[in-house]
Amino acid sequence: MAKAKSSEKSRKRKLSGLWDTIRTVAYAVIAAMVVRSVGLEPFNIPSGSMIPTLMVGDYLFVSKYAYGYSKYSLPWNIDLFSGRIFGSDPERGDVAVFKLPRDNETDYIKRIVGLPGDRIQVLDGTLIVNDVPVERRQIDNFTFTDLYGRTRAIAQFEEILPNGAMHHTLDSNPNGNLDNTKIYTVPEGHFFAMGDNRDNSLDSRIDNAYSGVGFIPAENLVGRAEFIFFSAIPRVAEIWEIWKWGEATRFERLFTSVD
Repeated sequence: MAKAKSSEKSRKRKLSGLWDTIRTVAYAVIAAMVVRSVGLEPFNIPSGSMIPTLMVGDYLFVSKYAYGYSKYSLPWNIDLFSGRIFGSDPERGDVAVFKLPRDNETDYIKRIVGLPGDRIQVLDGTLIVNDVPVERRQIDNFTFTDLYGRTRAIAQFEEILPNGAMHHTLDSNPNGNLDNTKIYTVPEGHFFAMGDNRDNSLDSRIDNAYSGVGFIPAENLVGRAEFIFFSAIPRVAEIWEIWKWGEATRFERLFTSVD
């Protein structure tokens, strides 16, 4: 009888310990989801459309609170409300993550260059905002190693937007298909974004109807890129391959702000 009682107590202790573990894991998962939904969410850069600002293999944090919250701030895009709450508009020059308007699922990251009501155009590679060319001057070439191990040097420009925000852009083809565009008038409640790698970016210059990005609804904004927390040379190491960090990590990019 004593053995039976002892066995029953042991079983209850094990069950209690199991439930404690399950609760702890559940709380941790919920806490992580809350942080990702309302605080900072990690993203990685898989393409070169934002070179030289962001490199393939960069991992960065995006502030979800910067522009307020929409259904796209929540896990699995849960449709609890429409529009944005606690919202504030992006500024020209912000590097923003948003849901691709034509599918509302794919995460894109580009630089906001046009606000609601703006007239945007590109002429001979120069960005025109409200009929005024932005200040743009050529600086030293940008040199980097591409995914195939080749060293490349591309013409680099310093660009200053009307609000004084400064960043660098690349011009790999002086006669690129998107170096001369029509005039785009940004609708209310929408934004216009471009990649810094101007000749290698699928962005607002290409309409949704042509598998592009088009104008970005405010509701589709996910957050503003803040800083790079890890960066690795592609095809050498991934973030989880700790044993390869020494040879692959771009230490000079760690904890740098995204401007």
